[in-house]
Amino acid sequence: MVLALVLAFLLGLVLFTNVARSTLNWSMGGKTGGQSGRWLEEVSVENNSSDHKIAIIDVEGIISSMSVGHRGRNMVDLIADELKMAAQDRAVKAVILKVDSPGGEVMASDDISRALLEFQDKYQKPVVAAMGGLGASGGYYISAPCQWIVANELTMTGSIGVIMSSFNYRGLLDKIGVFPQVYKSGRFKDMLRGSKKPEEIQPEEVQMIQSMIDETYQKFVSVVQQGRDRAQKENKGEGKALINNWKDLADGRVLTGKQAYDSGFVDELGDFDAAVRRARKLAKIQDANLVRYQEPFGIANLFSLFGQSENGSLKIDLGFELPKLQAGRLYFLSPTVLH
Repeated sequence: MVLALVLAFLLGLVLFTNVARSTLNWSMGGKTGGQSGRWLEEVSVENNSSDHKIAIIDVEGIISSMSVGHRGRNMVDLIADELKMAAQDRAVKAVILKVDSPGGEVMASDDISRALLEFQDKYQKPVVAAMGGLGASGGYYISAPCQWIVANELTMTGSIGVIMSSFNYRGLLDKIGVFPQVYKSGRFKDMLRGSKKPEEIQPEEVQMIQSMIDETYQKFVSVVQQGRDRAQKENKGEGKALINNWKDLADGRVLTGKQAYDSGFVDELGDFDAAVRRARKLAKIQDANLVRYQEPFGIANLFSLFGQSENGSLKIDLGFELPKLQAGRLYFLSPTVLH
């Protein structure tokens, strides 16, 4: 009885909220469809009674192209949709990319990086990267194309590099008496197979994998070089330029924000408020309202919170799970998350 009353109350609250939001968004034009065809709505973070807006786009956790939650939208799609909203709204004068990420998938990081670059080139709206506790590897990869990068002195950043991992469990199989049988169409069809004996791993296989790693790493270095050079040009020399031997630091090592600043990987040391001030300066505006974009909470979201539990108790599903690292995939990933 109590649960039924709670559900009825929540359902009424959702219906009331959706009606209110629909009315507000209809009058203010704050709702739009993104590239994935799903709706986002604008929410106010800080109202400064301004005619201008700065949109905040969050990148938190591992960067992945995997769909999360019940709605099927992945991080790449979500950021593309948020950028589309910021592009369509003439009141939005700048974007702050709020990064707190150790990195993630190579392809997802590259997709986001290119989307940010295209947004700035096409719409002439500056993007400021504001790094939190982590802006490493893929987190730095997506920050590099931004016109300005702000980091805290203690931000963990850098970690420029590529990693691919797998497990070899052949020793365990031999110990328990299990013999693998593999049928393949070509010499290298079973590259990275974990049941190989060490002597079965061909030198050409190692060379091909390393060549793939090296090629991807060169892409990372190119993104950093082009992004920082582009920022120097757009900012007319203001900000930090890469030091001459910066590539010596692009060996996978993690840097503090202070070290990154001294080496030219970031433009400014400061907090989120410093990023807001810089965004206003780059956009040449005196003030701005801060906004975010989010998916509207509806009836489907309400019922997706409640799942079935085997022991008869109420189970709450938050609607997402952290993406798992997969063997054989390339990652721009900080060593801080590798266990």
